[in-house]
Amino acid sequence: MVSSSRKKIMLQILLYGFLCSISSAKDTITASELLIEGKTITSSDGSFEMGFFSPGSFANNWYVGIWYKHGVPDKSVVWVANRASPLNNTSGVMLKIIDTGRLALLTADNSIVWSTNSSRPLAVKNPIAQLLNSGNLIVRDANDAKPENFLWQSFDYPTDTLLPGMKLGKNFATGQEFYLSSWKNEYDPAPGKYTYHCDPTGYPQVVVRKGKVKVFSGGPWNGLRWSGVPGLTTNTIYTFKLDFDENKSFYSYTLLDNSVISKLTLNSHGTVKRWTWDEKRQEWHVYLASPADACENYGTCGAYGSCNIILSPVCRCLDKFVPKDPKHWAVTKWSGGCIRRTPLHCQNGDGFLKYSGIKLPDTQYSWFNVSMSLRECEKVCLKNCSCMAYSNLDIRDGGSGCLLWYGYLVDIRELPGGQDIYIRIAASELGSKKKTKVLVLSLSLLSGVAVISLTIGLCILIKTKKKKKRKLNLRDDLDLPLFALSTITKATSNFSDNNMLGEGGFGSVYKGILEGGQEIAIKRLSKSSSQGVNEFKNEVNCIAKLQHRNLVKLIGCCVEGEEKMLVYEYMPNRSLDFFIFDEKKSLILDWPKRFNIINGIARGLLYLHQDSRLRIIHRDLKASNILLDADMNPKISDFGIARSVLGDETGANTHHVVGTHGYMSPEYIVHGVFSIKSDVFSFGVLVLEIISGRRNRGFFHESRSINLLGHVWKLYKEGRPLELIDVHLTDSCYFTELLRIIHVALLCVQHSPEDRPDMSEVVVMLANDAILPEAKEPGFFTESKFPDSEYSTSMYSINEITVTQLDPR
Repeated sequence: MVSSSRKKIMLQILLYGFLCSISSAKDTITASELLIEGKTITSSDGSFEMGFFSPGSFANNWYVGIWYKHGVPDKSVVWVANRASPLNNTSGVMLKIIDTGRLALLTADNSIVWSTNSSRPLAVKNPIAQLLNSGNLIVRDANDAKPENFLWQSFDYPTDTLLPGMKLGKNFATGQEFYLSSWKNEYDPAPGKYTYHCDPTGYPQVVVRKGKVKVFSGGPWNGLRWSGVPGLTTNTIYTFKLDFDENKSFYSYTLLDNSVISKLTLNSHGTVKRWTWDEKRQEWHVYLASPADACENYGTCGAYGSCNIILSPVCRCLDKFVPKDPKHWAVTKWSGGCIRRTPLHCQNGDGFLKYSGIKLPDTQYSWFNVSMSLRECEKVCLKNCSCMAYSNLDIRDGGSGCLLWYGYLVDIRELPGGQDIYIRIAASELGSKKKTKVLVLSLSLLSGVAVISLTIGLCILIKTKKKKKRKLNLRDDLDLPLFALSTITKATSNFSDNNMLGEGGFGSVYKGILEGGQEIAIKRLSKSSSQGVNEFKNEVNCIAKLQHRNLVKLIGCCVEGEEKMLVYEYMPNRSLDFFIFDEKKSLILDWPKRFNIINGIARGLLYLHQDSRLRIIHRDLKASNILLDADMNPKISDFGIARSVLGDETGANTHHVVGTHGYMSPEYIVHGVFSIKSDVFSFGVLVLEIISGRRNRGFFHESRSINLLGHVWKLYKEGRPLELIDVHLTDSCYFTELLRIIHVALLCVQHSPEDRPDMSEVVVMLANDAILPEAKEPGFFTESKFPDSEYSTSMYSINEITVTQLDPR
C-alpha cells in the first residue's frame, strides 16, 4: 500500500511532466497535456493567449478565457469558457482533453465545471485543442485540420465580443443561433441582461434585447448595410456582409489590414461598440456605437410615429396620421403611437403614400421576394388587406426585390441616407390630395393679377419691417438656452477691453464669469456685419446638436435688441495658432502634446463627417479655429460657415465660396465644390503647420516661389522631410513617427479629392504602423497669387481672413 506522502510526490512529478509538455506545445492542449493557473497557450503568431484569469483587482472568482496578447497590454478578454460557473480558487484545477474527446475544466476531485460538446460522434483517435491566430479555440483530430471537420470551436459560442471571422445569425438546418450576450458587469463575465442578434424572424435585422424585450434595432439589411446604421459604410478597416439563403442567415466582418486590431462588443448597458486599438496612445478607440441617441431606442415614438433627433420634441406622427392618445402625446408619452387620420377600407380601395429618408421599420412580421420589381411588390401588397407597407429589398443599382410589412409599423425614424417606404393609406386621403392641388392651382391663377398688384404696395412696408421681423424670427428659431443681456454684461464687466480675447470679421470675443463662478467665452457679433445673422444661426443649428470631446461646447446664446451673442465653454489656453506660430510659446508644445492635438482634431473631424447626428462639413478648419483646454486638448470651433449634408452625401456645390486661403482645397476655390475631402485637405495643411511651426499662408522660401505645401513636397521628393520640423521638437520627437505623420499629411493634401483618404482612414493611419500608399503631388498655389495683409474671423486670435468669393470659375 502506497503511503499518502509517496502519492503526493508521484503526483507532483506527474504534474511537473505535464507542465514541461505544455510549455513546449505553445498553441495546443493534447490528451497528455493540461493547462493550469499560471500557464498559458498562445496562438502561433502571438495574437491571442488563453489561460486562467480573474477580472478586477478584488475579484475572487477565476475563469478560463482568451485575450489579446500581441500589441494590446491591457488583457482585453474576448471569450470566456466557464462564464456561468466561476471557480473560487484554482488549486488543483486543470483544463484538459478527457477520454471522451472533449475539452473539459476539472476541479481537484475531477468534477467537470465546464466542457465542450460536439454535433457529431467523437470518433477520433488523437483529439487536441488548439488556439488559432484568429482567436478561435478549436477541438479537432490532430491529423485533420479541415474546418468542416472541427469537433467544436469557440467561434460557435461567442460571449460579449465578435471577432473577425465570427458570425451572428442562425443555421436554419440545425436551429443553432449565434449571438452575443453581455457580461453582467465589468467584473462578472456571467451572461448579463442584454443580447445582440442578427434576427432572421421575418427579414434579417440586427437587434439588442434586454431579456426578451427589444431595446434597439439597426433595421433590416438593404444590400449595403443595416438600414438604420448609416455609419456602417465602406471603409479601410473592415468589410462586412450578410450571407443569407434558405439554410442560413449570417452576418460577419473581415479586417482589410491584419495590422489593425478591431473588435465589436456588447457591454453590460446594452451598447454595441466597434473598437479599434490605438497603438500610439495604447488605448481602445470607439469607431461606432449604437444606440447613440434617443431615436435609436426601440419604438420611441410608437406605431406610425417617426423620430427625428434634430427636432424638439423628437417624435411626430407620419403624414396622414394623428396621435392615438392626444393627451399623452402632448406630454411626451409617445408609446401609444399614432393611427391613420382616415381608417382603411380595403374593399373600397386603398393606395400607398411614399415616405422618404426613413429607417425601415421592424421586420419581425414581414415577407420578402428577391426577384420582384417594386411595381409587382405594390400589386401583391394591395391585394392583401393585412399588408401595411412595401419597399425595395435591396437599394443597390436603383433598387430591386420586394419587402412587405404586416401589422403595425414600429421603430421608424427620419434618417440622413434613409430609404423610401410606401405605406398603405385610405384612397380618400390620396384623392383629397390631388383635388387640393387642383384647387390651389386654380386659385393661384385667378389671384395672380391681384398678388402682383399687392406685391408692389407691400414691398415698401416689408422693407421697413424686415429688420425687426428678422430679429424676432432669429430668437424664435434658436433651440438653445437664452442668456439675458444683463447677465452677459455683468459677466464681462460691461464688455471691458481687459476681458477681450480676440477680434475677427464677425465681431469680438470676450471672457466672462457668471455669478456661480463658471468661466465662459462670449462671441459678440458686430452690429455692422451683414453676414452675421446667417453665420450666427448656422453655428447654433450645427454645434448645439453636436457632442464630442474634441468639439467646443456651446452653452447658450443671447439675442436681445441689436445684440447677438454665442456663449461657449471657456478655453484657458486660447487657440492653437497662439502657440505654434510664436517663437517663445511654441516651446510649450513638445511633440507628445502636438501629436495629441493632431489626433484630437482627427477624431473631432471623424465625428463630424461620420458619427454625428448631422453629417457636417466644417469648411473653415484652421489653426485659429482649434481651441485648447487647460490640458492642451484640442476642440474644433467656429461653425459659422459649416454645412450639413444628407445621408451618404459627402459634399455639394456652391456659388458662395467661403473659407480661408491657405487651407481651402483647389476644387473648392476654383469650382465651388466642397466635400468631406475639403476638410481632409485643410486638416493636412494644419498638420504640416503644427509640425513645422510655420503658416502655409505667408510662407516664403528664398529659392522657391512656393508655399509651405510646395516646400514640403520638394523636401519629401528629395528625401529630406525632417528638415521641415520645428526646431523646438528635436529633443522630444520620435523621428520615425514624425516621418509617418508628414506622409499622412501629404496624403491629405493631394490635389485630387479622390486620392485623399477620409477621416476614418486618417485616424487609423495615425494610430497604426500599416504601410501607407505613395503620396501624389499636393494641390498648392504660388504665394504671389494672394496678398498677405488679411485678418481672421477666429474666436480668440488675429491672423488669416475668412474670405468670400462670388461666382467661382
